[in-house]
Amino acid sequence: MSRRQVSSTRRFVDSGNFPFSGALHSKSRSSPILSIALVVVGAILLIGYAYSGSGKFRGEAVSRIEGDYTCSLEVQRAIPFLKKAYGDSMHKVLHVGPDTCSVVSKLLKEEDTEAWGVEPYDIEDVEESCKSLVGKGIVCVADIKYPLPYKPKSFSLVIVSDALDYLSPKYLNKTLLELARVACDGLIIFAGTPGHQKAKVAELSKFGRPAKMRSSSWWIRFFDQISLKENETAVKKFEQAASKSSYLPACQVFHLNPYH
Repeated sequence: MSRRQVSSTRRFVDSGNFPFSGALHSKSRSSPILSIALVVVGAILLIGYAYSGSGKFRGEAVSRIEGDYTCSLEVQRAIPFLKKAYGDSMHKVLHVGPDTCSVVSKLLKEEDTEAWGVEPYDIEDVEESCKSLVGKGIVCVADIKYPLPYKPKSFSLVIVSDALDYLSPKYLNKTLLELARVACDGLIIFAGTPGHQKAKVAELSKFGRPAKMRSSSWWIRFFDQISLKENETAVKKFEQAASKSSYLPACQVFHLNPYH
């Protein structure tokens, strides 16, 4: 995710001389130069304070979605275009992936849309709103390497973000088949782009392995191996809607037909 950069404060140098040198020669010039010097020092102190603590700029709203979580944020950005591509099929949606509470909350705000979520990893330090979704059974924590707790075709659409990037091909095969099993009209996958998202050392303890960012050609071959076909109609509608708004996804987006 891109972050705003804070401009570093420039030092005021007058032809390479010490800024207060003028004060030694002219009493009348000391006041404005001193004022400028105080402004510079004050600015440096403010910036130093802003970056203190966690190392983040305090005035910046920093999202929990960082690193490989960016595709879960991308799902939220793509909702208007997904609605235009899938129409009435957006009425009952399952999202699978990290930060699913945020995605589900966003979907629930859409008119005539029911949403559920599966968090593939332990939920820690979550907000009260997320705890509420878990308590109501709207969001659950489940290991996606094993069968999901839903009947076949339980959802019109299944949207997956980030989670598949952490699976080895051994588990990826089973998981994709399971996701397609519970989808009725479509399976949408948001995957990381090679070279754009990088795994962090801290993720190893949580996910067990670093994320594997695979190319679009790799995914297409893999989908073909397990007989998952592209939803050409949805692809066309999604691209048309995105083009009209100059929307360019930061992640790879695949539209697939579920098994029937």
